[in-house]
Amino acid sequence: MNEPTAAPFDPYGFPPDLIAAQKRAADLYAELHRFQATLGWSREPHEGWSDVGSGQRRESARPRTAGWEEQEAAEYDQLWRELRDAAALVYTHPHWAKCPDAYKARQALKQVPEALPTAVPEPGQAGVVAAA
Repeated sequence: MNEPTAAPFDPYGFPPDLIAAQKRAADLYAELHRFQATLGWSREPHEGWSDVGSGQRRESARPRTAGWEEQEAAEYDQLWRELRDAAALVYTHPHWAKCPDAYKARQALKQVPEALPTAVPEPGQAGVVAAA
């Protein structure tokens, strides 16, 4: 009696829970970057600096900042924790153990329409979708 043979493993046949985990990570990445854009450049108060006119190859300047408010720091830390946890679910998923080229498959997962972030990044944040 002939038993049906199992279909060969498809490294690009991503399981639904992996797609959902990637979408969650991409959404959190975009949310973190949007939130980060509203914050001052330094978490702690800082006097700032300017080396404009110094002749250095890469001159830089930063204005004085009061730092982040306590609730801003707490929200940032929470988003960052959630993003790390979501990324860990993606990167440790059992699917990757079966992939002959997990790197290429992971890059392909980021392009699956159901795994893309829900919100469109704000102008100037074009790298958010690609990097997530």
